[in-house]
Amino acid sequence: MITISETAQEHFCKLLSQQPEGTNIRVFVVNPGTPNAECGVSYCPPDAVEHDDLHLPYTGFEAVVDKQSVSFLQDAEIDFVSDQMGSQLTLKAPNAKMAQVPNDAPLADRVEYLLQSQINPGLASHGGQVVLTEITPEGLAILQFGGGCNGCSMIDVTLKDGIEKQLLEQFAGEITGVRDATDHERGEHSYYQ
Repeated sequence: MITISETAQEHFCKLLSQQPEGTNIRVFVVNPGTPNAECGVSYCPPDAVEHDDLHLPYTGFEAVVDKQSVSFLQDAEIDFVSDQMGSQLTLKAPNAKMAQVPNDAPLADRVEYLLQSQINPGLASHGGQVVLTEITPEGLAILQFGGGCNGCSMIDVTLKDGIEKQLLEQFAGEITGVRDATDHERGEHSYYQ
């Protein structure tokens, strides 16, 4: 469920050795399943453990996960990297903003999951986002861009070379193409004024 690298496990063991006996780590998601989802790691003393928490064993400690966060932490990765700039703990949780959907879920749910978990994190670095508005009977995914994508001169490249390529590959035989339903003309509705 959560992959913790060896270097991150060593880092946690070092930190936990300075805490009271029985302290583990808690991995959690605040606002899970929303665009504002944030992941975190904290100390989890024995008196903070709930009866329905999930306990994941690692070398020298356990990662404790609250019931609400479990589905949103599927495929999460925690790493501890050091370079000339210093050391940093990284936590990647591709399902934090939207819980993973099963392979047999409706096509619209699977497309929306891919947009939220793989496409929007990249668009967010530019203040943008995209949502699925519909899938036509012909298999066209109609997308609506917002934020920094609205009014962006690179939207055609993002749509065709990025999103469409990924959707056609991931949903071969189900999605035939993508269309942009966004009015990108500059104006009051545009992100850039």
